[in-house]
Amino acid sequence: MDLILLERVEGLGNVGDEVKVRDGYGRNFLLPNNKAVSANASNRKVFERRRSVLEEQQRTVLETAQAEAEKMSSLDLTVVRATSDGKHLYGSIGSNELAELISAEGYDVARRDILQDAPIKEVGEQEFRVRLHPDVVATIKITVEAEAT
Repeated sequence: MDLILLERVEGLGNVGDEVKVRDGYGRNFLLPNNKAVSANASNRKVFERRRSVLEEQQRTVLETAQAEAEKMSSLDLTVVRATSDGKHLYGSIGSNELAELISAEGYDVARRDILQDAPIKEVGEQEFRVRLHPDVVATIKITVEAEAT
């Protein structure tokens, strides 16, 4: 299926790119979410007339995400958890809990936007990333402290 992208799609292309994707991906994700239109003659003409507006919208979204990433990078989260030996946590801190902590600070972040190499399982200062836009990732520090017994 040949499509014209209406917005930046990570791993696929930028606004205005004509891409060839599998039928299911196009029909079930790109087209219903208004991320693309079919690549035919009439849609190409319509897109060329709307190109500058779409590119400006994408630029605005990117600038907003970059500004939010700067604010979010200054966050310093602290969590107190029970430990087995003063160092290793009972359980771990995963993306669900991290998303809830950030949301408590007033940011709108989904669990799927949290990028962790591995769940947090030890006391100390750690870092994780939050994807705000396909091109913008904020790095946040979290300090995990042992619960006083």
